[in-house]
Parts: sequence; C-alpha cells; structure tokens
Amino acid sequence: MKARFCPKPRHSAVVWPAASKRGRLYDGGMEQHVHDAARRARVAAAEIATLPRAAKDASLIAMADGLIARSSEILDANAIDVAKARAEGTEEQVIDRLRLDVSRVTAIAEGTRDIAALPDPVGEVVRGSTLPNGLQMRQIRVPMGVIGMIYEARPNVTADAAAICLKSGNAVLLRGSSSATHSNAAIIAILRDALTATGLPADAIQQISAEDRSTAEHLMKARGLVDLVIPRGGAGLIKVVVEQSTVPVIETGVGNCHVYVDEFADLDMALDIVINSKTDRTSVCNSAESLLVHKAVADTFVPRVIEALRQRDVVIHGDEAFQAADREVVPATEDDYFREYLSLDIAARVVDSIEEAITHIRTYSSGHTEAIVTGSLPASQRFALAVDAAAVMINASTRFTDGGEFGFGAEIGISTQKLHARGPMGLPEMTTTTYVVTGTGQTR
Repeated sequence: MKARFCPKPRHSAVVWPAASKRGRLYDGGMEQHVHDAARRARVAAAEIATLPRAAKDASLIAMADGLIARSSEILDANAIDVAKARAEGTEEQVIDRLRLDVSRVTAIAEGTRDIAALPDPVGEVVRGSTLPNGLQMRQIRVPMGVIGMIYEARPNVTADAAAICLKSGNAVLLRGSSSATHSNAAIIAILRDALTATGLPADAIQQISAEDRSTAEHLMKARGLVDLVIPRGGAGLIKVVVEQSTVPVIETGVGNCHVYVDEFADLDMALDIVINSKTDRTSVCNSAESLLVHKAVADTFVPRVIEALRQRDVVIHGDEAFQAADREVVPATEDDYFREYLSLDIAARVVDSIEEAITHIRTYSSGHTEAIVTGSLPASQRFALAVDAAAVMINASTRFTDGGEFGFGAEIGISTQKLHARGPMGLPEMTTTTYVVTGTGQTR
C-alpha cells in the first residue's frame, strides 16, 4: 500500500512562525490570556461536573431560547465577518462554512435543544461486576474537565461544542478563527448570559482571542490546565495541532470520502446516492470526493453519472475509462485521488473488482466515510470490514455521517483516529471513566 499523502490544502494551511521581538512582548500577554482563561475554566469545570441533569438541561434550553431571541445580533455580526472574507478574496466554499442565515441559526438552536433532550452521560455505568473477594466494581463515565477547541470558519461549531461540553459536565475554551471573530463573540455572549441567568458559572464557556495566532499555540501547550484539545478544520490546522500539542488531542480528520458502485448495485439508487453525496453541500467533510465504478456496470452507469453530475456543474477528474466516455472529463492525477476538494469537483475511475475498489480506498482515503452501493450482502460485509473508515455507508449517502443525523443532537467533530473516539463525537465521547470500587472492609 502506498503511504498516505496529504496534499497542501488550498484554503486552510496553518503556519505559526516564531514571533518577532515585538511579537514576543505581545505573546507574553497572549499566554497570560490563555492561562487565566484556563484557570477560570477549571474552577467552573469543578462546579458543573457534579451538576444534576436538570440544571444543565435548563441552561441548554435557555441557550437555545437566547439564540433565537437574539438571532439578529448573530446575523449582524456574521455579516461583518462575511463581508471581510469576501473583501479578502476568500474562496466561496470557505465563505459558505462561515455564512449564517435565519435557517442556520434556527438549526443551531434546535441542535442545542436536541442535546438537552438526550440522556446525561455523566454517571453512566459502562460496566460492573462483583469480584470474587466481594468488592463491587463499577466503571462510570465522568467529565474530561477543560476542553480546548481550535477550529476554523464555522460559527455553528461554537454553539455545538459549548452545548456538548456543558451537557457532558465539561468547561470549554473556544478558539475560533479570526475570520469568524464577530460571529463567535456574539454567540458566546448569548451562551454565557444563559449560563448566568440559570445560575451556572459563565466561565464554563469562554472565547480565546483569535487576534494573535500564538493563542492557539498556548492553548495546545497548556498541559495541566487543559485536559483535551480538539482541532476542527482543514488539514493544515489539524497537522499543526497534532504535531505540536503537549495536551492530549483527538484528531478530527479531513474527508476524502468515496462512493463505490458495485457490480450488483441498483443503478438508479446509485445515481441518487452519488449526486446527493457530492452536491448536497460541497463544503463539508462528509461530501463525496471520489467515485469508483465496477467495470461490469461501467458501460451503463458511467455515461449516466457523467450527465447527471454535469447538469449540476460538477467537474469530473476521471481515469481513461471516464475520459473515453466523455471528452470533457478532465484527466485525473495522483493528487486528484488524494484531494479533499470541498467544491464541485470529483475524482472518478473504473475498477475491475471490489478488491480493487477497497485497495484504492485504503490507499487514498482519509478514513472518514466510505460508501458502497450494492445488492449483495457478502459484498457489503466485505466492504464494511475492509475499508478501515470511521463510518461505512451501505446503500446510503456519505452525507449521513453527522452527529445530528446519528441522533447525537450535534457533534463536536468527526474523529478519524482510533484511540478513545472514532466517528461523530457526541456526549459519551466527551467523557472519560473512573472505577468506583465498594467494599465491606476488604484488605489485600
């Protein structure tokens, strides 16, 4: 298998250079800003860790109500961020992630209500038993403590992360991007007001300044003050945090998602799934970026899918088989098969077998979501076991890999790593466990 190559992202590369002399003086203030916020968060975390569900849910409902009642504040702030992004020539898919409207703010509020309606993970017994010596052992879920979020562009992440962290008994430090500063500030102000109004510590939700890049570095190096860092954004951001953080990290990965149309596929179903996976919303990580078609159905399916994608302005980067079917297909390169486009582009090729499809996916995939369209149970089982992804869709769109769609209320990110959490991360993933052992005087 070829080594995984991560192409340089076109809009989200992150470089945090050494500070200048002037920067170092300023940087000291930024470090103090981060550490002071983390210390306040630790105090708040200790208080909310033991709160009953009713108290947390009341605050979440107040947050949702506040987001709706003060939506005009959010939209006015967001308009400033969007105008600045356009003036700076930001790519349209990034602006789409940044932009809020009434329906998106409503969806954010509804996601917060959904989280309030979910069971409280804190105190859940993961497993338990009575040992031969009579000790009663229980493994229970407890909060992580202080969680740092470092993320780009998407202000909906601000509310989702805050709500998930509160419900799971954690405090959160939110370090968004400078491109969303006004939007994030407006949302966080509303959330903090809701905390205060319901008698909870406002410092359970805090915004870390994005005016200087060093704040992200200080957050991910605040070991002992911050318990966990979660990066959410482009490959450049994630790479920097994973490689430089001294605080434990849950890696949320980019999405080079594939749809494989098997020889036993219902081709009408396959066409619907490909179109939805690619075009429903191109700027998100669960959008399909690659299409694989079994040679047994290629003569019928390839012309159909090319026409359907063209009608939706999708540019196809295809292999020789796709090029032979239509001269407007752009020749695919090695980089195309690795690429997370986040645009109306898709890489495509014809494969000789399901094994070749699996090999292709294991070579180029980011481990996010892989989909197969097939009427064969053995093929679907083989695919699900072999592709090595956080989520596998069988006869369904890749767009379903989402915390809300999975019934989690929302998500704090989609993990593509294998330790602690994998896939959409909801409430249970924001907890760790403690062993509680109860005895009757036993000694060893």
